[in-house]
Amino acid sequence: LGLLALLVAYLLLWPVPLAPVAWRAPSFAGYAGPHAQNERLAATRLVAIAPETGPEHIAFGPDGRLYAGTLSGKVLRMRPDGSEREVYVDTGGRPLGLDFTADGTLVVADAFRGLLAVGADRQVRVLTERAGDTPILFADAVIAGPDGRMLLTDASRRFGAREHGTFDASVLDILEHSCSGRVLEYDPAAASTRELVGGLCFPNGLAWSADGSHYFVAETGEYRVWKFARDAAGLDARRLADGRDPRARVVLANLPGFPDNLTRGADGRLWTGFTKPRSAMVDFMADKPMLRALTLRLPKAWWPVPPPYGHVVAFDEDGRILADLQDPAGRLPETSGATEYAGRLYVQSLHAAAYGVVDFAGTPSR
Repeated sequence: LGLLALLVAYLLLWPVPLAPVAWRAPSFAGYAGPHAQNERLAATRLVAIAPETGPEHIAFGPDGRLYAGTLSGKVLRMRPDGSEREVYVDTGGRPLGLDFTADGTLVVADAFRGLLAVGADRQVRVLTERAGDTPILFADAVIAGPDGRMLLTDASRRFGAREHGTFDASVLDILEHSCSGRVLEYDPAAASTRELVGGLCFPNGLAWSADGSHYFVAETGEYRVWKFARDAAGLDARRLADGRDPRARVVLANLPGFPDNLTRGADGRLWTGFTKPRSAMVDFMADKPMLRALTLRLPKAWWPVPPPYGHVVAFDEDGRILADLQDPAGRLPETSGATEYAGRLYVQSLHAAAYGVVDFAGTPSR
């Protein structure tokens, strides 16, 4: 009885690093409609990058080469087929989002270090690691605009990627659901960083609209994708979901997984990948903060992390699903996104020692 009492006391009272907030998860309809279960992603050809792992985001440079950041901190450069692979640069952190400025400079959202720039000399410069008086704890995605200004997501102001590791920090932030993430703008002319949108639950991928007047944000913890006006600032996403503010609207909601990166493809397509499928347990615990805290007192192997499931989708700027590719077996686990280039999809992964390649010519969603 004494041991049992100690166990109960531990499960109920032992300190945990999060303070869960109650929320209401949307009811998941399962794999239906445009997301009907299929195996279109099962034909993915894997291109090994070992000994490196975790090509979380893939971008193509002005030189036509494929660039990918890895768990070790290295950014790899190679031909699209994986040949002539080299270490382009080592950021000394964890490079996630990648993009190129108009002059060909590589910009990197480094989860540990903030927003970085890598010029032709391959020297790494820190552009920004703070927004106002607050540090950037989890730089996740970056997109460069034609005017030189860049947008950056700071996925969590509660759980730093350097302190907890990128994956654990994301789990902690989504389980807590305090929605502390934000979209930032860096202006290189003024060397200043300001907040455009706050109140986001683990904001992840970013992509421009075709005309540059808006941008899209994948909000991982809420299973949705936003569209924000480019010139808006000082927004709080927690007050905008009702759609009354013309500067912000949700274009995709109640998605079948946790959306991660966003990229632009051909013919007006936008792509996102789901690192994990929806979890009935995570949704069940949404309005039960005490139960979510209890799970963090269990061994990490028992945390409510969904199993591998490969899944990427394309959609248009109004949120219509254009293509849906799945691999229920999760041969390439944690599909964090897909980059479309020259008639092929290059599928990304959080932890795999490979990226995937899929021939794509407007595959229908059904």
